Amino acid sequence: MDAALYGPGGFYVRPGGPGPAGHFRTSVHASALYAGAVARLLRWVDAELGHPQGLDLVDVGAGRGELLAGVLAALEPETAARVRPYAVERAERPAGLDPRIRWVEAPPEGTTGLLFANEWLDNVPLEIAEDGRYVLVAPDGTESPGGPLDDADRAWLARWWPGGGGAEIGRTEIGRARDEAWAAAVASLERGLAVAVDYGHTRDARPPYGTLTGFRAGREVPPVPDGSCDVTAHVALDSCAGPDAVLRTQREALTGLGVSGARPALALASADPVAYVRGLAAAGEAAELTARGGLGDFLWLCQPVGIRAAWPEPAGG
Repeated sequence: MDAALYGPGGFYVRPGGPGPAGHFRTSVHASALYAGAVARLLRWVDAELGHPQGLDLVDVGAGRGELLAGVLAALEPETAARVRPYAVERAERPAGLDPRIRWVEAPPEGTTGLLFANEWLDNVPLEIAEDGRYVLVAPDGTESPGGPLDDADRAWLARWWPGGGGAEIGRTEIGRARDEAWAAAVASLERGLAVAVDYGHTRDARPPYGTLTGFRAGREVPPVPDGSCDVTAHVALDSCAGPDAVLRTQREALTGLGVSGARPALALASADPVAYVRGLAAAGEAAELTARGGLGDFLWLCQPVGIRAAWPEPAGG
């Protein structure tokens, strides 16, 4: 999986081409409302931090920098002038990117602000196990049984996967590497909020047959690890969570950040037809971002670091 995604000629690091947006649709690509919501979350973090002179915005798994560009555009000039945006990505910096955006391979240490990882952890390579043994895979996707699980992976399954780590549990996806990757990203923050958004599941609802799959050109395909497609698996976000973290659905998170699918009042159609059409379009985009059975079911893991809360309190709360 690591070689297929990040090795020479890997899916995420090959030069040229449309990048991930050419193969699958994320919330970032679905609507500018998403970047606007992240901008509002950044403003809240800024207030929690006391409006520091330098406000870091770290986008982990930044793709081609689309989210950072959208957030910077959504901020008022005074706040945007204090933001230090970092795109964490293993691919080369794309041409024409906003020069304010720093392009780095790993989260910088000692940041103060918001670290945001949209659909990153599902591409952190993980081990697949079946009946207590690792699953090996050839470049053409053919699977074969490997050796028995080591103690650390057995311990992870025993704690986080229903049925424990024994041979009777069938096929499992071992999230220990994701836990470690997320812990390292959170540790790079000195103060602020770390947020991971992803396809996710919790211990009481683990998928019985696993979620490993591939995507290419907008279609789900077999997860052949030859670099021709994305290889991804859903994330056990509850196992990633640290102290004081909260988990919520994207529907809950975006609603709390002011993204609403409510249609504009019909009276606006005659008073200001252009505004009415814009309002209809925004309502449709918001509905997609918060849809049940779709993007709205994504999970947001919110981890505070040195601030009082993991999420803005509701107005009047």
